[in-house]
Amino acid sequence: MTNIGIRPRDGSAHQGRFLAAGAVVALLFVLLFGRLGQVQLTDHADYAAAASSLNTREIVVPAVRGRILDRMGKPLADNTSVTVVTLERRVVAESDDGARALLTRVAKTLQRPVDDLLARTHLCGEPGAPPAPACWAGSPQVPIPVASGVDPQRALSLVERPDLYPGVAVEAVPVRRYPAPLGVNAAHLLGYLGRATDKEVSASDGRVTGDDLVGRAGLEQQYDTALRGTPGRTTVSVDPRGLVTGVVSQTDPIPGKDLVTSIDAAVQAATEQALVREMAAARKRGQPADSGGAVVLDIANGQVVASASAPTYDPNVWTGGISAKQYAALTSPTAGTPLLSRTTASAMSPASTLKALSVPAAVAAGNSLTGTYECGSSYRIGNRAFQNFESRGYGPITFHKALEVSCDTVFYDVAYRSWLALGGLKGSDAKDPFIRTVRDFGLGKRTGIDLPGESAGRIPDRAWKRSVWESTKDETCKRAKSGYPEVAKTDPARAAYLMSLAKENCASGADFRAGDAANFAIGQGDVATTPLQIGVAYAAIASGGVVRTPRVGVKIVDPVSGVAQAIPAGPTHVAALPKDVAAYVRDALRAVVVSGTGALTFAGMPADWPVSGKSGTAEVFGKSDTSWFESYAPTNKPRYAVSVAVSQGGHGADTAAPISRSIHEALRLLPR
Repeated sequence: MTNIGIRPRDGSAHQGRFLAAGAVVALLFVLLFGRLGQVQLTDHADYAAAASSLNTREIVVPAVRGRILDRMGKPLADNTSVTVVTLERRVVAESDDGARALLTRVAKTLQRPVDDLLARTHLCGEPGAPPAPACWAGSPQVPIPVASGVDPQRALSLVERPDLYPGVAVEAVPVRRYPAPLGVNAAHLLGYLGRATDKEVSASDGRVTGDDLVGRAGLEQQYDTALRGTPGRTTVSVDPRGLVTGVVSQTDPIPGKDLVTSIDAAVQAATEQALVREMAAARKRGQPADSGGAVVLDIANGQVVASASAPTYDPNVWTGGISAKQYAALTSPTAGTPLLSRTTASAMSPASTLKALSVPAAVAAGNSLTGTYECGSSYRIGNRAFQNFESRGYGPITFHKALEVSCDTVFYDVAYRSWLALGGLKGSDAKDPFIRTVRDFGLGKRTGIDLPGESAGRIPDRAWKRSVWESTKDETCKRAKSGYPEVAKTDPARAAYLMSLAKENCASGADFRAGDAANFAIGQGDVATTPLQIGVAYAAIASGGVVRTPRVGVKIVDPVSGVAQAIPAGPTHVAALPKDVAAYVRDALRAVVVSGTGALTFAGMPADWPVSGKSGTAEVFGKSDTSWFESYAPTNKPRYAVSVAVSQGGHGADTAAPISRSIHEALRLLPR
C-alpha cells in the first residue's frame, strides 16, 4: 500500500517537469518566430543593407568621354584605346611572394621592368606603397592594371598560357587622345584631365567617384559635366578578404556628349604656326620673344575662331598619367610656364593699341574730333619730360594722323588737360572720360569667355592706386630707407631706380598723378590687358560699339541620338561710341595699314582683303618691349578681329604685325 501511494506522487512530479519544459520550449519558439517575423517584416531593409555591405561591392564603370570638335566636325580631342594587362588581386593575396615570380615572367614577356609591375600591386596610401604615380590609385575591387600601353601581340601571348600566367587578363581601355588635325596643338584651349579629388567626389552627389578623370583646364574643365557622361555600376560579390567572387548586377554607362566649338582647324593651325615662326625670327634679331598669344574673333557673334599661346606643350602628355618630372617642366618659370595661356590668363601693357579708345575718350573730354594737336618730340608735365616713343615730332596734326603714325605726345596733352579739368589730384574715376571709355569697352574685367582661369587685367584708376598703396605702404616706405642691396649686387642702376621709386610712392603713392593720366592714355604705366580683352574691344570698334562676350563652345551633341543643344551666347553690351567718332577711328586704323606703322608689313596684301589695325610697343622696365598688333578685316565689311601680343618681341610692326598678316591670309581663304 505504501508503494502504491508513492508512485502517483513520482509520476505527477515528472509530468509537471515535462509540462514546464514544454512550456519553456513553446515560449522560445514563439519568441523565435516572432523575432523572425520582425526581421522579415520590419528590419528587412536594414539587414539586407548590412548583408550587401558585407558581401558585395559596387564598382563604377567610367563612361566614354565626349569628343571636342572644331566647327567642321574635325576632332580636336577624342578617345582611343590602349592595351592594358591586368592581374586579379586574389592572385597577389594568395601567393607567398606577392606574385613576384608571376610578374617576373610577365615583365619578361612585355619587356618591362618587373619593379614597375610590382609597384602597381600596391594601393596608393597603404603601408609600403611607392609614391604616385607608381602605385595604383584606383579601386581595390577591380583587377590591377600592372602594365598599360603594351604591345597587343605580346599581351595576348600571356592569356594563351593560363597555366603560366594565372589571373592575368588583357583588355582595351579607353583613353583621351588629342589627334592634332592639320597639325593643330590647341593645348591651352583643350585643357587636360586629372583624377578627381576627395572634395570633388564628396561635392558631386554621386556623379563623380575617386576613379574618375575630370577636366583640369580649358574646355575639358569648362564643359566637364557634359563631356564626362554618366558612369555605369557593376555590383560584385566578394569574399571575407575583399576579393571578387562574382557579378551580382550591372548597369551600362552612358557616353558623354560631344562639344562642337567655333574653332576652325585651318585658321588655328595657321595662327599657331605664325606665332612660332615669328617668335623664332624675333629671337634671331636679338629679341628674347619669350612668350606670346594670338586670338581670332568672329565680329558678328563673338565666337573664337582660333586661339594660340606660346610656349605650349603636347596635350597627349596627360594621357595615361603624367610624372612629377613632366608636371614640373610644364609649370617651371625657366621653361616659360607652358601651362599658362598667354591669350586669356596673361595681362600686359597694351601700349599704343589703347589709343583707338583714347580718341573717343578725348572727344568725350571736350576735344574737337577734327581739330589739330601738337605732336612734339616730348611733352613736359611738371619737372618730367614724357618722350614721344613710337614716332618723331610732326608738329600740329589731327587725331587721325596721331593714330596713323602713333604719336604719343598728342595723347599726353589731351590726357593731362583732362586730368586738370577734373580737379587734378582731387579728380574722380566716375567723371574721368579715359577710364570710363576703356571700362565701357570691357577692359579691367573678365570678358566672360567659356574658359577657366581668365585674367581680369588691370585698369589703374584712382581707387586701384589707393588700394595698392594702402596694402604695400609699409614695405614701400621701408625700402625707401633701406634701398635694394640684394639687387645692387648685380644691377646697381636698377637698384637705384627702385629706391627712387620707393621714395616717391612712400610719399604719394596713393595719388592718381598727372603722369599716371598721361601714361594711361597711351596704354603704358600700370595698365594691363590680355590679348583677348583688346581683341574684344577692337571687334567692338569694327562693329560700331557692340561689345560681345567671346564664346568657344557652340553646341552639345548627343553621340547616340544626334540631338544637339545650342550653347547660349553671352551678354552683349553697346558702348557709348558716337557714329561719327566710330567712323573716324576706323578710317584712321585703315590708314595705319596703308601708310602708317603697319604699311610695310601689309604691303601687297590682296585687295579683296583690306585690313585695318594698330601697332603697339610696350616698354617694360628691365626687359625688351612687348610687341602688339590689333586688326580686323575686311575693312569695308568687318568679319574677323585679330589680336596678337608677343612678350619681349620688340616693336609691334616687327613681330606682332607679321603674325597678324599670316592669320589674315588664312582667314581670307574661309568661305564668305
